[in-house]
This record gives sequence, C-alpha cells and structure tokens, in this order.
Amino acid sequence: MALRHKRLYLTTAIDYVNSLPHIGTAYEKIGADVIARFARLQGSKVRFQMGNDEPSVNVRKAAEAQGLDPLAYCDGMAGAFTNVWQRLNISYDGFIRTTNAAHRRAVTACFRSIAKGKTPRRAPNIYKKPYAGWYCDACEAFYQEKEMGEGRSCPTHRLPTQWVEEENYFFALSHYQEWLASHLRRHPEFILPEVRRNEITKLIASGLEDVSISRMQRGWGIPGRFASWWKQAEVVHIIGKDITRFHCVIWPAMLKAAGLSLPRTIFSHGFVYQRGEKMSKTLGNVVDPLQLVERFGADPVRYFLLRENSFGRDADFTWERFIERYNSDLANGIGNLVNRTVGMIHRYCQGTVRPARAAPKGLPTFAGLRKGRARILKTMSSAFAIDRRHDDLAFHEALSAIWALMTDADQYINDTAPWERQKRGESEAVAFVLYQVVEAIRILAVGLSPFCPETAERIWAQMGLDAAAPIAAMQWRHLVKFAMLKKPVMVRDPRPLFPRIEQESKISPQAPSHKARGEERGTMESELIDIADFAKLDLRIATVTAAEQIEGTDKLLKLQVDLGTEQRQLVAGIAKHYPPEELIGRQIVVVANLKPAKLRGVESQGMLLAASQGEQLSIVSPQREVPNGARVK
Repeated sequence: MALRHKRLYLTTAIDYVNSLPHIGTAYEKIGADVIARFARLQGSKVRFQMGNDEPSVNVRKAAEAQGLDPLAYCDGMAGAFTNVWQRLNISYDGFIRTTNAAHRRAVTACFRSIAKGKTPRRAPNIYKKPYAGWYCDACEAFYQEKEMGEGRSCPTHRLPTQWVEEENYFFALSHYQEWLASHLRRHPEFILPEVRRNEITKLIASGLEDVSISRMQRGWGIPGRFASWWKQAEVVHIIGKDITRFHCVIWPAMLKAAGLSLPRTIFSHGFVYQRGEKMSKTLGNVVDPLQLVERFGADPVRYFLLRENSFGRDADFTWERFIERYNSDLANGIGNLVNRTVGMIHRYCQGTVRPARAAPKGLPTFAGLRKGRARILKTMSSAFAIDRRHDDLAFHEALSAIWALMTDADQYINDTAPWERQKRGESEAVAFVLYQVVEAIRILAVGLSPFCPETAERIWAQMGLDAAAPIAAMQWRHLVKFAMLKKPVMVRDPRPLFPRIEQESKISPQAPSHKARGEERGTMESELIDIADFAKLDLRIATVTAAEQIEGTDKLLKLQVDLGTEQRQLVAGIAKHYPPEELIGRQIVVVANLKPAKLRGVESQGMLLAASQGEQLSIVSPQREVPNGARVK
C-alpha cells in the first residue's frame, strides 16, 4: 500500500469465540495478511495485530453449554483460532486476548483517561443512569427503532431483539457528533471504501445518541508495545462492514476522549456470501475454512477469495465457482506453466538454467516479459494504494496482472516451440527461451508472494532459485530489477503444484453404504480374469520421441514412440490433459499387441495406458527409467 511512513501498524477486528471462524472471518484476516506481506515486500517494518474478544454474553453461553468455566473455554478456543490462522498462513506479529492481564490493564487505563476528561461541550465523558432499550444478544448491543428491521429484528442477524432495562455507565457520544463530521470532511481516507464513508456520514448527520458501555447483569467481562507503534507508525484498521457503527463512530470518539491519535484509515471490507446469502454463525450457513484448507491447501482458498472482487465489495462463495477457478487459474494456469518449464529444462538443458544476455539471431523476443513486469508493478502499486484517489483494495486487479504475464509466458513457449528447435539442434536458442521463461516465473513468484506465499515458495524451490537467494529475502526492488540470475541454477524434479479437482470433490466424500460396497464387489467378481487372460496382453515400456496435436481435433495427439527394437506411431485422446511438449522424453506403458486402428484418418499402432476418474487423467509411467521395450508383467 502507498505508505507515508516506513512503519505500518495493521490491526483487524477481534473475534468472538462463541464458535470457530468461518470463511467470512477468514476473508478479513487473509486480506489483512496480504496488506502486511505487501508492506514488508516494500521494505516497511510491520506490526500486524489480531486477536480474540472473550468477555461477552455469547461466549459465556457457549462455555455454559459445554459445562466449562468461561476462561477455560476461552483458553481452548484461543488454540483453535490460532490453528486456523496458522493453517491459512496468516503472518500476524501479535495475537491479543481480551482476558490477558496486559489487555485488562490497557482497558482500565484507557477507561480512566476517558472518565477524567471532558467532552467538547465540557461535560463528563462518562456518566451513570438507568437505561431501557431493544437489545440484540448476538451483537451485544442496543439498537434504536430506526436501525431495526421488521418486527424489531436485529439489522445484522435478523433475530428478534429483546427489551432490556438496567442501570449502566454511558459514554457521551452525542457530544462528539460535530467533531466526527468535521474529521470525516477533512480526512475522507479515514473511512474507506467511499460507500462505507457515506453510510457513516449519514448516520452521524441523523444524530448520535450516547451509548451504554457497561453491562450490569449480562455476563462476565473486564471489571506494551502499543505506544511505540500507535504513535510512531501509520495505523490501518481492517473490519467488516457490519461493525462500522462501533469502529467508525464509537471507537474514534473514545480515542479522542482518551487523548489518543486516530488511525489513518479504517477499511471496511465486504461480506462473503454463499449463493447470495450472508454467512453467519448465528444463521448457521457457514463454510469451514479448515475443511477447505485440508482438502485443497491454504493458497487456493486465499486466491479464490482475493481474485473474485475488490476487497471492499461483497464476494460470493460457491463450490462450482471455487473449483472452476482452481482448475482454470491454478491447475491449468500457473501450475501448468511451472511444470512444463521445469520438464523442458530437464529434457533439453540437463536440468540447468543458465543466464543468457542476448537472443540468438532469428529468435523471437519475449516482448511480453518487460511489458508484463511493468504492468504488475503499476497494477500492484495502484491496487494497494488506499487514499483519496483509490478508495478500494483491488487485490483482484493485481492478481489479474500477474496472470496476464503467466499467459504471455505460455504463449512465448508456444510461439518459439523449444521442442521443435531442439530437434533441429538449436540448443542455444532453446536455452535462451527457457531462461526468459524462468525470469518471467521469478517475477510471478515474487508478485504472488503476498497473496499465495506457500505457492510462491514452492515455485521458487522448483525453479532452483533458492540456490541464488531465498524468496523471503525478495523485496519490491527485485521486481523492478531485470535479469537477476547471475549464475546457473539446477531446477528440481517437476511436481504438480495444483492437481486438478473434479466437481464431485466439492462435498466431503461419504463412504458408500454396505449395500453399495457389496454390489461393487459382486460386479468386480463377475469381471475377474485368470492369469492366462492377462498373459495375452503385451505391455511394453516406450519413450515418446515426438508429439503433436492432430489437426481438426482438440482431444487427439499423435505420438512417435521408441519401443527399443522399433519405432511406432500412437494416437491418444489426452490433448486436454497434456501439452505435446510435456510428453517428449517421457517413458510410458504401451499395449504393443493391439491391432492397428485409424482415428481421424491417422493410424495408431498400439495404445498407451492411463488412469482416469471423472475428468482427471494421468498417464501410467515407470517410477525409474528402464530400457525401452522392457515388458510389464
């Protein structure tokens, strides 16, 4: 983000621990983490603070439901929450629990400062009086009639509010109305995006009422490093749009009353909906982020949530869209580019990437490399610039720019066809093409590191770039600089970054019923063959020496294979799963005694073996290299 200081103090809303985080909660933490990582990438010192809000009515109820003391319950939930954040790769520096002694001391000191002070109208900041009003247990807040929905329901949870009468301490919020309105006029970047600022401006203009800050009969509650960061750093606070009333009105007024400076920006992100409906613990329609991480990894979850929309707008989660993004952008996109590049470096360059300064004569230049790098630099700078001109965080645009360079790199490979040049003996040209692609992948990895840190590290390691410098040492200037690789590096063995997933994977697979398993066994037993039947198959090891797509079809590849004693031509319907260049040099298993057949007019002298399930397909290959023509038995 465009920082005015080289120190960033980044905070998020603290979470109630009456239930575990859902995907909407994770959205906030992931977005904040990307900001923190990007600021570090720019060379800024960052303190990223998160935490749990523990003294609340809902937490007390959750503890009682489990027969636990509230503090014991909160101790267990603290471990559960931090486990979720660690699994999602959230790089926080501090995790506050509101029951901690340090927090209790800070709250007490802040309350005393406010109580000693006077409002802008020279009245006491805090006073005591009886109060009656409509109260939402889920929000733990009173609401005015004008704020509630039909049937006096809570505007956030849509639950009925209840009439409560008690004697409370009040903060004189109404006395800060003019000051808040003036601050917003003078500092429009204080509340972003603009749509949230407009909402708060209208709320202030409609008139503020004093707010209760104690709960006499409704639960358990609260009877250093803050100053060095709050006073000396640029402070940005990330919250959800459902709590702007508390964080954009009440909190700033209380900071003012306590004599503390205000954060530069309070950024209110959108909600994550599920098929258009808000996810909420209270509504019971949540998606568990841990389930997603366990099934697909942290980075696909991070990527999907950040790629769909700007951070200030609402996102919508559906399994179909998640799987579509995963397969198209991750498996077929960045995963395929890295895998095919590493594979070609192994086949054509003995696994070594060597720096090359000038292109051999007649070789097309990779114009998209410099343009793509410039586009990433410009777009990322704009995407993270929270200010008067840029009122939203456009993570999706930054990722789009990164993927554009990825597409350009894939196109450069296709245009230069290293596999064809290798056959013509143009080894110098092949080495230069692959070096240029590696340079593009280096830029992609650094640019991707704030969004998908684990993927960036895996790419870095596969390309052998960690031998030159760890990716953790990369900063913004390394994106600006071109041709950083000074010495040859060895790439690792190609390993898929993102294996494709199928639509059936969207729900945790249930074990088949006993009846279904029995029926399946019966089917298998009826199709059993004996050893004599198997002996009829002549399965041989072969190496693919050439591959090309058959004209007029998007499924068929024509392969030339070496069976040791002879060369054969095969036709295989694997084009949607394997680019031709990925197969060259690969050993496969061939049915060698299959009668020749013609497919689309092209003769196939045998068949390769592949495993498939749904839309997923994988060629069968030996684990170790064996002589061509060796029999599989």
